[in-house]
Amino acid sequence: MIDDPRPLYAVLVSFAAMFGIFATHRRPNVREAVTIVAAVAKFGIVASMVPGVLDGETYVFSAGEFVAGIEFVLRADSLGTLFAMLASLLWIITSFYSIGYMRGLEEHGQTRYFASFAASLSATMGIAFAGNLVTIFLFYELLSVATYPLVAHDETDEARSAGRKYLAYTMFGGGVLVLAGTVMVYWLTTLVGTGTVTFTAGGIEQLATMANEDETLVQIAYLLLAVGFGVKAGLMPLHQWLPVAMVAPTPVSGLLHAVAVVKSGAFGVARVTLYVFGPEVAYQIGMGLLISSLAAFTLLAASFIALRKDHLKQRLAYSTVSQLSYIVLGLGLFGWHGLVGALLHIPAHAFMKLTLFFCAGAIHVETHTDHISKMAGIGKRMPVTLGCFALAAAGMAGIPLIAGFVSKYYMVIGGVQMGIAYTPIAYYLAGALLISGVLNVAYFWPVVYTAFFEAEDDHDAKPLVDYAPGGERRSVLPETDGGSPIDDAEDDADDDVEDDIDVDPADLQPDFSGESVERDYSQPAPRVEGEYAVDQNPSDHTMPEEGEADGDADDESVTDETTDGHDPAVHDHEHDDHHEGPPAGGWQRLSPREALAGTETTWFMLGPIVAAVTGAILLGIVPSEAVFLDLIEVIVDNVLAGTEVAR
Repeated sequence: MIDDPRPLYAVLVSFAAMFGIFATHRRPNVREAVTIVAAVAKFGIVASMVPGVLDGETYVFSAGEFVAGIEFVLRADSLGTLFAMLASLLWIITSFYSIGYMRGLEEHGQTRYFASFAASLSATMGIAFAGNLVTIFLFYELLSVATYPLVAHDETDEARSAGRKYLAYTMFGGGVLVLAGTVMVYWLTTLVGTGTVTFTAGGIEQLATMANEDETLVQIAYLLLAVGFGVKAGLMPLHQWLPVAMVAPTPVSGLLHAVAVVKSGAFGVARVTLYVFGPEVAYQIGMGLLISSLAAFTLLAASFIALRKDHLKQRLAYSTVSQLSYIVLGLGLFGWHGLVGALLHIPAHAFMKLTLFFCAGAIHVETHTDHISKMAGIGKRMPVTLGCFALAAAGMAGIPLIAGFVSKYYMVIGGVQMGIAYTPIAYYLAGALLISGVLNVAYFWPVVYTAFFEAEDDHDAKPLVDYAPGGERRSVLPETDGGSPIDDAEDDADDDVEDDIDVDPADLQPDFSGESVERDYSQPAPRVEGEYAVDQNPSDHTMPEEGEADGDADDESVTDETTDGHDPAVHDHEHDDHHEGPPAGGWQRLSPREALAGTETTWFMLGPIVAAVTGAILLGIVPSEAVFLDLIEVIVDNVLAGTEVAR
């Protein structure tokens, strides 16, 4: 171990940037520059420790005794560096995207947004580099506090309700369980030696001794910690805060799902399994298989729920619930391949899911379209964005050459090996992974098919969403929004069809209950004065109508500063007088030259989309060259050293 302040610097750099962001609130360009500089500095600090960590070094900063003989320790070991490297890298990408998104919608509270984002990354670094259970608990709770303003950003009743539910689950629910588990671990270790909650590769020795004397108490301690961290990881039935939190702006959804919050939950489960109890003890007390079985149920159930979600962000939310369970499932497979696959899925899912949410956000900013049933033909309007979406979706389904395939391949091999060597239950876990891959295709393919292979005026109603399984060949969009027109000359036999189409668009959203009930918060949020809360500010690409006085337009909405040099003229009529679905006349088709030039949205948004999907592809094609896989192999080798498990 090397005494080094860099783990502390990695935590403090974005915390200091938070004050700089507040100080420059009157100068947006400077404010965003502070964000970018802090993000790059944080990544540079973390990256500078990677070579030493790969060589077996551990960088430690201690502030001395904190409570009951337990120190406040920040320690950059291989697992912490893996998570810190991922979060700091993706913060850079997300910061650029946030500029395009927040300015694109002229969102309120942008200074608060960027400051909260910076505070969230400080808490995330603290979780990554925490050297014991007490330190990680402190930052775990701070992350919930720092992200609350982001979840409740819209300041609507929905947003505030979502924020309260988020705190109730993650802070007052998961946090209390983590604290109880921490106290219990300290107590159990005092019974057989010196009390400790320090992370140790392969598990704390005293807990292994205690497991041989009183297995039940060790089981309870493991459950408290695993479930406490599992709240943020979205394990069912503790996942309900996650879909509700989709009321937040899309970059926040990316933060929740890919960069920090749910990843901190999965990371916490990994810390508990590998560095507190150890894989052998977890398997010995039966908790590894129990948590893996719960994860298998979660990933299948969440996939089935995702099939029924017409709102794109809601579908992505349940996809996250499913995909994060892969990590927890892999951690319970115990063997080398299973653990490598579980840890590799942390960066793999991050790059893919960040791409998907970025694409959903770009679609919203440019077209104000959020429901899949309204996206027929949208691929010709945003070909690069939807193309990146298709690539990331293929990776989520485990298609080769994209990151998701590699991590799932390792986990399936790990499940088969565990089934041969230890227990047949592992075969069922491997089978759940394969079935989930098929379900991923089932809920992602309709998005891609609708976008690229259907026309605005002639497309299928979506099975499972709009109508009974099998669908019905008819547009669900009214004629004024580009839906299929009704020929007035048709005979009376077609009146029923016309009556079905001539309805309020709000009534076209699915109601699976069959009766009017109190709103299910896992469904799309209700409209406020005819629109979603995030739609109440127009896109910065909206141009004044011909003949409109210049003074009637928002002077800042067409400036070079907010459009990043992007020509708003290419968006002609697409925001005028409609909120979802294609405008009258259908989507504007971009030429190949326009698509390659990135005219479908600003480069502040398109650049991060391309960067994120490129990371997913590189991790799928050359995983052996990626530093993430090198770190993971060091982690697993250290954790399994001295056990009976070999490669």
